[in-house]
Amino acid sequence: MNTATRRIVTTLGIVFAVSGMSHGFFEVLQGNAPTEGMFISAIGQEQRMWEHGNEYAFTLIPSFLVTGVLAIAVSIAVIVWSIRFITTRRGPLVFLLLFVLLFLVGGGVAQVLFFTMTWAVATRINKPLTWWRKVLPPGVRGWLARVWPWTLGVGAALMIGTLWIATTGIVPGVSEADTALAVMLISLLVALGAFLVTFVAGFAHDIEMQPELGGR
Repeated sequence: MNTATRRIVTTLGIVFAVSGMSHGFFEVLQGNAPTEGMFISAIGQEQRMWEHGNEYAFTLIPSFLVTGVLAIAVSIAVIVWSIRFITTRRGPLVFLLLFVLLFLVGGGVAQVLFFTMTWAVATRINKPLTWWRKVLPPGVRGWLARVWPWTLGVGAALMIGTLWIATTGIVPGVSEADTALAVMLISLLVALGAFLVTFVAGFAHDIEMQPELGGR
């Protein structure tokens, strides 16, 4: 088993599930009101803390309360699955299906790109990574193998920070809403870059830890 890859997937599964849970919490606060459409603002007018604090989501459920409860429940299932079952034969597939379900019940739209990438990485947990062994020179592998915990930590912290700003609009030292929005978007993009580096660095670490194997 590729331990670094597994830890990366587990960590990101938890981070994105927390995002889904946050959406669900604010949806529950809107009560048993009709959603009046499939594309919704998870944060209602009464709970909104700043002008850009909408937290857009998609839902098939025509009730904010039920949508929120389901989003929270599925988020908890994602966390449990990411920790306990991601290494099983169907682990990555169920991981993907849970996140698709989370998307369909109000867990947020912005994380779709992130969970699909994480699922793709999850499919490599029990693979020998032969293709990556060919494209990553030994010298590069040795350097990358040491940085994945740091890039993962930076990316996860930035993602949680992005969620905080998206919800509250609070950025230390910033008073303009548009500036806070710009900080949030930059944080999101840097987190994406950190995760991409983390994926490759995790593969490099796992290659360094295993003997030459066949397959992909």
